[in-house]
Amino acid sequence: MDVGNIIRAIDSQNYHITNHADEEAEDDQLDIEEIFYSVRNGEIIKDYPEDQPNSSCLIYGKNIAGEPIHSVWAYDEENQRAILITVYRPDPARWINWRERRTES
Repeated sequence: MDVGNIIRAIDSQNYHITNHADEEAEDDQLDIEEIFYSVRNGEIIKDYPEDQPNSSCLIYGKNIAGEPIHSVWAYDEENQRAILITVYRPDPARWINWRERRTES
C-alpha cells in the first residue's frame, strides 16, 4: 500500500472514519487533525493485503507534540477513498520503538 494515496485522500477530504475509529480516538483523546498529522508524517509499519473488501495498513506517526500514534487505514482504489479503521496510542509495553510488536514470554 502507498501512504501517499491515503494522504492525497485525506487532503482532498475523501475519507471515512468508522464508528470504531471514532470511539477509539475519543477514548485516547485524539482529535482528527492530530491523526491526520501523524499520517502525513508517518510510515507504514505493517501491510494487511488480505483484508477485505480493501487491503489495509498500520501507520505509525507522531502528533505535533511528538507523541506516537498508530492508525489502521484501508484504501478504496476505485473511489480513491481512505478509510480510518482504528486509531490508538500504542502501549510501550507492547511495542519496540513503536514499530515492532514485542513477543509475549
